[in-house]
Amino acid sequence: MGKKRILLIGTGGTIASEMGENGLAPELTSSQLLQYIPDISGICEVDCIQLFSLDSTNIRPEHWLRIAKAVQECYSQYDGFVVSHGTDTMAYTAAGLSYLIQNSRKPIVLTGAQKPIGYETTDSKQNLRDAFTVAASDMFGVMLVFNGKIITGTRARKTHSKSFEAFSSINYPIVGMVQDGRIIQYIRPEGSAQTRFYESLDPKVALLKLAPGIDCGVAEYLLERNSALIIESFGVGGLPVYETGSFYETIKRGLDAGKTVVLTTQVENEGSDLSVYHVGSRIKRNLPILEAYDMTTEAVIAKLMWTLSQTNQRAEAAKLFYTPVACDILYAVED
Repeated sequence: MGKKRILLIGTGGTIASEMGENGLAPELTSSQLLQYIPDISGICEVDCIQLFSLDSTNIRPEHWLRIAKAVQECYSQYDGFVVSHGTDTMAYTAAGLSYLIQNSRKPIVLTGAQKPIGYETTDSKQNLRDAFTVAASDMFGVMLVFNGKIITGTRARKTHSKSFEAFSSINYPIVGMVQDGRIIQYIRPEGSAQTRFYESLDPKVALLKLAPGIDCGVAEYLLERNSALIIESFGVGGLPVYETGSFYETIKRGLDAGKTVVLTTQVENEGSDLSVYHVGSRIKRNLPILEAYDMTTEAVIAKLMWTLSQTNQRAEAAKLFYTPVACDILYAVED
């Protein structure tokens, strides 16, 4: 049996950056990245395409669609895919691809680096080697591979801004590790459904992080301009009750106008539970809001964009939102 064929999709990021007079900027193509790791030829055969060269701060949902389209167009020709990407928004892209490419029977691996590949002390080369190792394996689905960790695409979050240990798996175990070129797989997800590609997203999804004393007018403004609003609340979740101005009434007006509202938590681990306190249970009982439970904010944003591109019916949107995709939500949800 011959070596597996892998497609390397370049998008820019630190891994492909070089220093200029205004700081680091992505300059190298995917083909140029490959020249730094000639030993990859011992793992698999690689072809390269360059979709764009962006600092990942500038990547938007339209770029997720372009990556998904590239995978779809080449899906039958390759055994796996590696996407080189900037770290700052890689978790968002991993989540976005998890909804745009569902039930993939082939590995789609995102990776990047905290230091450019041309630096003497860089994590780029090892991250790429590990990513190709996973892409050439019998694993499947959208994954993020970084510093030896294999993380499900809907569970990744950047939790360190500078160190090589940049990403964590939130509210879900890592899928496995890559050590010395060998994969140690802890979780083997089941997958029998047919691979399905989606080609649309509704980008009008806003995120509001609550702070003590924040004016509910901010929520009203965001609801007016968007299809949906995600509110990152405190603790297990809830909305503040002020003497002047009412988040409850603001959210109710938005819902009455056909908008979608999701409540989640700013706390990284263990998720939301609106039923615990009055500030949450009143909303949960009386308003048709959605609750994020153990989903990451990155996944909530991407899933809402996908959900709202599929339907504008509230009941159907709720059903899609609460239906697990790629292990994105584990809590049992009551009707």
